[in-house]
Amino acid sequence: METTAIRITVIEHMFVLGIDPGLSITGYGVVKGPHPPKAILAGVIRTDADTPMPKRLSELHLGLTQVIADVRPEVIALETVFTNRNLQTAISVGRASGVALLAAAQADIPVFEYVPTAIKSAVTGDGSANKKQVQEMVARLLNLDEAPKPADAADALAIAICHLSAAPFQVSR
Repeated sequence: METTAIRITVIEHMFVLGIDPGLSITGYGVVKGPHPPKAILAGVIRTDADTPMPKRLSELHLGLTQVIADVRPEVIALETVFTNRNLQTAISVGRASGVALLAAAQADIPVFEYVPTAIKSAVTGDGSANKKQVQEMVARLLNLDEAPKPADAADALAIAICHLSAAPFQVSR
């Protein structure tokens, strides 16, 4: 008879960098958790639509590597690219996601990806919640006086919260 051991790791605290990828605006948010979660930092990296694509991607990479160097997260949680009716938007988000994955790999930080419905469900309990509901729950969960602005920063915090809720259930063999 063969047995397989599963090790369950109890997480006492974790710094998670959530990233909401976008070419024009990439949101980032750092949350310390798991309970109660605490917002450490949130913001956005903007690139100008009139700048050539390679330069925009370079600027995004520089911004993300600076955030990673400043906060030194233990993990990065990233919203996955989802199918969008607008092909150009999907391509732009895919490019921004690739830059985020590269920055994480260069810093040797593990990445966990989550679909939008999982993020909404983790934060609001409803996978079809609208942006306003997500922002309000992010503020409540992080004990903030108001929803973080801009929305991309609030979304990034939601992604980090999603990871904190999922992390205790991840097992390693």
